Amino acid sequence: MNTWPKSQEILKTNEQWIPGGVVSLNRKSDPNICFTRGVGSRVWDVEGNEYIDYQAGFAATFLGHNDPDINEAVRQAMNSDAVLMGAGPTDLEGQFAELFCKHVPSVESLQITSTGSEATYHAMRIARAVTGRDHVIVMQGGYNGWHNDVACNVISSLNDVGPRVSPGEYPFDAISAGIPEVHKSLVHIVNYNDLDSVEYILKRHPVACLILEPILQNIGIVKPKAGYLEGLRQLADEHGFLLIFDEVKTGFRHAIGGYQSLCGIQPDLSTFGKAVANGYPLGVIGGKKKYMDYFVHPDRDKRVLIAGTYNAFPLTTVAALATLQKLTSPVHKVYEHVHQLGQRLEDGLNTILASTGRPFHLARQGSAYCLYFMDHAPVDFHDIAANHDFALDKTYRVKLIEKGIFNFPLPIKQGSISFAHTVQDIEETLEKTEDVVTRLFQQIPHSQIA
Repeated sequence: MNTWPKSQEILKTNEQWIPGGVVSLNRKSDPNICFTRGVGSRVWDVEGNEYIDYQAGFAATFLGHNDPDINEAVRQAMNSDAVLMGAGPTDLEGQFAELFCKHVPSVESLQITSTGSEATYHAMRIARAVTGRDHVIVMQGGYNGWHNDVACNVISSLNDVGPRVSPGEYPFDAISAGIPEVHKSLVHIVNYNDLDSVEYILKRHPVACLILEPILQNIGIVKPKAGYLEGLRQLADEHGFLLIFDEVKTGFRHAIGGYQSLCGIQPDLSTFGKAVANGYPLGVIGGKKKYMDYFVHPDRDKRVLIAGTYNAFPLTTVAALATLQKLTSPVHKVYEHVHQLGQRLEDGLNTILASTGRPFHLARQGSAYCLYFMDHAPVDFHDIAANHDFALDKTYRVKLIEKGIFNFPLPIKQGSISFAHTVQDIEETLEKTEDVVTRLFQQIPHSQIA
């Protein structure tokens, strides 16, 4: 299995009507495979090939593809003729908000969007309204959505952003055309785990907010150093900017209260998505009520607009309700199951890779993991860019895909275990990984690995 002719034909046909052939260009990869069906931990492509899936919609389908309980809840909503009216409140959005706020300590009230990018957009707009300031701080190597404030420095070339600077900031490396130059001047990029650089920016600019993934999961699994998140909380309190946790990926994958419930740091605002509705398109912005109430501020000049025809679309809201109910169920024990599988995968990969004598590090948080071909846990993007073997990473991923183990074929992208995965899935994954690793490291000379 090393070619996908039907998938390539579909892409070619799509390109006649869709620029690039896909409707979200970060889905393009090499190989480009057209997937047609997914059940639990397994997916099938248009060629008929079956895979154990660790991509999961960029970590969205935490319970597994087409989870029967979520699908049944949506089916019942359809059968009850649930309506998208666009007028007045709905009982579903209220039920969801109440349940959500009960489980996330820092969220006193919330608003619902259709995507995570919308949620981060609103969070940053609130921060500017609250503080009366314009400047924002984002992370080198982070991803917080597609809008102007954050469409930069996602996985940059060091040729574009330069060597490590601390304290200091990096140039705005846009991932999109159409961002006004004057807007770029409001955005300040620093490395994750670098408090000195945050202080450097605070001394020079009036900062409205700092937004970050509390674990940097756009570039695998980069964990906070001891005291880092605490330091950000302290700086926010001292300097009067809002601390925003982007938990679109970390959120309900790591704990029902979000990663913030594990690290013990409460942000001012948080954003969620992906796993919150098991892949149905729903995002959340929530936080302290005094900030969220800027959506209904009595002063028109301070009021922040939120609008969206599809906000709290009934089928997605039902899916989110059913997802939260399943995640909290003492019967299913979702987190216990996925954490056990994560440990099993980590132990197995460590054993396999240790036998090669080559540098590696398996980073994991619960059900999310990333294998780095470097000899230590990464601390920031520059660390990865300088030390990780990107070419080997790409080859490793493609070889696994050819054996029916799917991780996104782009280096340093996170792998995601779902509740639907089984011990047998993990064992099959390890067996096929051992075969791939044996061929890569023992049968092929190191100079030929590319």
